[in-house]
Amino acid sequence: MAVYAALPAGAAQKAGEKGVVILVERVQDLDLTDAQEAKIADIRKENRPKVQEAAKDLTALLKEEEQKVMAVLTPDQKAKIAAMKEERDEFRDERLAERIAHLHELDLTEAEVAKFSEIRKDCRPQIEKAMKGLEGLLSDEQKKAREEALKAGKNRKEVIAALKLTDAQKEKLEAVGKEVCTLIRDELTKMRDVLTESQKEKLQEFKDERRERVRDRHAHRIANMKDLNLTDEQKTKLMDIRKEYRPKVHEAGNKLRATVREEVEAILAVIKG
Repeated sequence: MAVYAALPAGAAQKAGEKGVVILVERVQDLDLTDAQEAKIADIRKENRPKVQEAAKDLTALLKEEEQKVMAVLTPDQKAKIAAMKEERDEFRDERLAERIAHLHELDLTEAEVAKFSEIRKDCRPQIEKAMKGLEGLLSDEQKKAREEALKAGKNRKEVIAALKLTDAQKEKLEAVGKEVCTLIRDELTKMRDVLTESQKEKLQEFKDERRERVRDRHAHRIANMKDLNLTDEQKTKLMDIRKEYRPKVHEAGNKLRATVREEVEAILAVIKG
């Protein structure tokens, strides 16, 4: 959920609901009773206005910050920013089409898709079992600290810091983490082994292409910033605006994450019974 604070203006509200929509779509596969489905519907109805309001606050802050930033720029610089945005939009559409094409180009057979499903069915329980190694790791005080940190919308690093883990707990956490990573890598390796040599080559080509695209985008951004020819006065003003708004945006993002998490936890409670 850390993504919410990084969303651009206008996108936060959509994502604020999307996380819950995905959850609800997944639980539709469960054998829920009519009573459970009714409770989940009530939870969503009750929490949606809260999520929308929190998302609205975040979007408003981001929009206000953007307006102040644009006010610092000259007409020529604004025109360059607009041109950069058009290029990004075109590139985003191109990447989406590329991903769809890549899936199609692999030409997965029904047998390959079935094998992927079997591998996942076999590997998921192992990963879940490894995760159970963390059960009983935290003291009651640490569990309370974790719960408070999550409700406050803190990110993963901040949550772990709030736990004040002992050296023994840190070692256990690291050991379980390594085991889980190994299991996930094994799962991916098994999936890759299902593919033909031709399909593996295509996957490597896609990976190389993505790496080059990332490099190109990074260089593109640097070049664009230089093209703006910002004066020292403009740079100072932009830095001041960022210093003013980052804490506000962070706080609003935390509020949105906490609101969404509250809804998700309520839905999970209904599912678990």
